Amino acid sequence: MSAEKTLKSKTLLDKIQDELRFFRGWVDSPLTMGAISPSGPELARRIASFLPVRPGGRYLELGPGTGVVTKAIFDRGVRPEDLVTIEYNADFCRLLRQRYPALTTIQGDAYALRKTLEQLGPVESGSLAGIVSGLPLFTRPPEVRQTLIEEGLALLEPGAPFIQFSYAFVPPVKPVPGWLELSRTDWIFRNLPPARVWVYRRPA
Repeated sequence: MSAEKTLKSKTLLDKIQDELRFFRGWVDSPLTMGAISPSGPELARRIASFLPVRPGGRYLELGPGTGVVTKAIFDRGVRPEDLVTIEYNADFCRLLRQRYPALTTIQGDAYALRKTLEQLGPVESGSLAGIVSGLPLFTRPPEVRQTLIEEGLALLEPGAPFIQFSYAFVPPVKPVPGWLELSRTDWIFRNLPPARVWVYRRPA
């Protein structure tokens, strides 16, 4: 078998194994996962496209799962050492550390954002250039979703994006004029199920 065919076979096997890992995680803890399979490549690229990549920028990903969006973030130009991920599932944490040794992965609760990040030391407000979230926000009450967005925005530089995807017709948290700006993409039908990306910002 040629090297190219071997690589394609390995890539396909990795994808199948990730699908199985994701499905097992969903069966074990359906409320901590937003879907039964990882995000598709088109959705991952759209999510990552909103990150403002620059030297010295620091980034955070919530609920990376098997790392599909994580890879898109790296393809966008973010260095592994500039990204921190928070993942609740222990199996996914082990997988992420194996795939991306330079990436900092915290096993913990992203909904307790500041407390979880304090495992790495003091948390500075306004220190992040972007946050990407794959958390299943609609499994949580509205006040929990709002608290998460508020905590995330407090960690971000003014105008920096808090990027969230979902499969819903309505935003996870409604915009607040003068305080919380919101934009969204059209439906991404190449993803199964179809999804859209919501981008929250504090006015600069």
